[in-house]
Amino acid sequence: MLEKAAAASVVLLGEQHDKAAQHRWQLHVLAGLKALREDLVVGFEMFPARLDTQLSKWVAGDYPNEAAFLDASEWKTVWGFPADLYLPIFRFCQQFKVPMYGLNCRRALVTEVGKLGWDAIALEDRDGVTPALPATPAYRQYLFDITAGGSPNRKAQSAQDPVFDRFVRAQQTWDRSFACRIAQLRQAGPKPPLVAGIIGRGHLEFGHGTPAQLQDLKISSTVVLLPHVGDEPPAENLADAVFCIDEREDA
Repeated sequence: MLEKAAAASVVLLGEQHDKAAQHRWQLHVLAGLKALREDLVVGFEMFPARLDTQLSKWVAGDYPNEAAFLDASEWKTVWGFPADLYLPIFRFCQQFKVPMYGLNCRRALVTEVGKLGWDAIALEDRDGVTPALPATPAYRQYLFDITAGGSPNRKAQSAQDPVFDRFVRAQQTWDRSFACRIAQLRQAGPKPPLVAGIIGRGHLEFGHGTPAQLQDLKISSTVVLLPHVGDEPPAENLADAVFCIDEREDA
């Protein structure tokens, strides 16, 4: 499976942000990919692209300690989940000189597109992100289902309800931002590297979200890998491969 992933253009590693076991799994996969592809680079949902300089300085070992890096990279502001969950991955990238990049856009863009739509955003304010491929009915249904479904307490009562459009547009702004950044990384040098994306699984499952946006950007060789927890089998077509992991030690 790792050989197949290493032969792709992009490998997307999903996660639940607050689960340490899932981040350990990501680290193990990255180590396997690095063993197979020297040109591995890693993009992170956790950082906006404007912090790429700070990430490069970390990989180069230019900060006196980890606290200085977290402060310079605005960790508590741009992400906020405990840094200990991600530091093993950051240390791996530094130790093996794996370039790190931010995949996210400015946070306000997500709100603005959700509220106003892409046409209302000036080109210079789009933070390098192009308008998203419209959501399919299946993706809208997926998003509706994972956000409380048809709860009587929500305004949107179906996946196709126009009231749901704002949320979908916002979600797709993230999807497209990650895809655009990954496409830029693939085009940055004389030889496209293998780009691994560390991204929340809600942007990856069933080929919706970022994989669909990458396809729209003409990047078709994408492998999605997800961790799976629990005794129930994963849903069909959830990802290219699903890795069963044990989270009990995190309790």
